[in-house]
Amino acid sequence: MDWKILAATFSAVFVAELADKTQLVGITMAAKTSRPFSVWVGSVFGYMIVTFISVIIGAILAKFIKPDLIRYVGAFLFIVIGILMLFKRI
Repeated sequence: MDWKILAATFSAVFVAELADKTQLVGITMAAKTSRPFSVWVGSVFGYMIVTFISVIIGAILAKFIKPDLIRYVGAFLFIVIGILMLFKRI
């Protein structure tokens, strides 16, 4: 296991996910249901599946496309989606 990659990935995901919509859903569900453990387990499993799919797609794409291109396309899409959200198009 490459501990530097693990630490970098953990740090990036941890900071990127702070106070996003997913966290707000978790807070709301825990408050609404009074079952924080069930909400936590559901959140962990949901995020594990999404992350697993993302990693598999990334690994497959890396065989055909340079990782830098994937990063630039991802950044571009992130900006476009942000602009569309800003102007209430999505």
